[in-house]
Amino acid sequence: VIHAVHSFDYEKLKEFQVKVRAQDAGSPPLSGNVTVRIIIQDQNDNAPQILYPVQTGGSSVAEMVPRSADVGYLVTKVVAVDVDSGQNAWLSYKLQKATDRALFEVGSQNGEIRTIRPVSDKDAMKQRLTVIVEDNGQPSRSATVNVNVMVADSFPEVLSEFSDNTHDKDYNDNLTFYLVLALAVVSFLFILSLVVIISVKIYRWRQSRIFYQSNLPVIPYYPTLYSDAGGTGTLQHMHNYEVYMTTDSRKSDCKFVRPVSPSVLMVDPNSAEIMERTLREKTIMDETDLV
Repeated sequence: VIHAVHSFDYEKLKEFQVKVRAQDAGSPPLSGNVTVRIIIQDQNDNAPQILYPVQTGGSSVAEMVPRSADVGYLVTKVVAVDVDSGQNAWLSYKLQKATDRALFEVGSQNGEIRTIRPVSDKDAMKQRLTVIVEDNGQPSRSATVNVNVMVADSFPEVLSEFSDNTHDKDYNDNLTFYLVLALAVVSFLFILSLVVIISVKIYRWRQSRIFYQSNLPVIPYYPTLYSDAGGTGTLQHMHNYEVYMTTDSRKSDCKFVRPVSPSVLMVDPNSAEIMERTLREKTIMDETDLV
């Protein structure tokens, strides 16, 4: 029994021979030789390869068709090969997609692209065809190719068409960029304005809450008022009193009553110490004057 120790590739090795010797265990031993010829069978393990039109970055060279072309005009030919053998290398061509399927056809065996009706002025200048190439293996493998066709009578007409399209494309790209940029700037300014307005509103609201709801009175500073203590040794009968109040206080910090006698001033007990010190200073000054 002969076993293969690895797989074989038909495209690299199609057949080979093995020499086998059979020998018995007699004395003397007798033997016989035989040559075994091994043929590798092909499998459909390769897809068709497109030779023409050459694909460069997903695009191909455009083929020109004059507007005066009649039925059966040969536009171009798709050329493909398959490295498999036998029926696995038999190729067929089909038109998969086309801008105008009523204008072109592809030969199923030779890959020729021809017109099936006369070209008219109403036909679009740019035509795009997609041709699929399949082999006859099981399972079948395939490859696709795109064919660009320009319906024009002269090459300068094709160049002008491409120039106009390029200019329009660049203009549209620039316009789109500026529109997106303007939209982004306007959106940023709008959001920034909203943030600033909301921040100012919150700041003013917090300040008003702190100002009107504070439990601590705001006591302003005022200069000390001195009373005139000169003359006869008694307080003057005419006195001026001013009441100072904070903006959020609802009651006076001091209460004043009318004097009981012309020389006695009655004030709130909280001011007794101040009045006592003032009277004592006045008495010392009177004694100094008498001496």
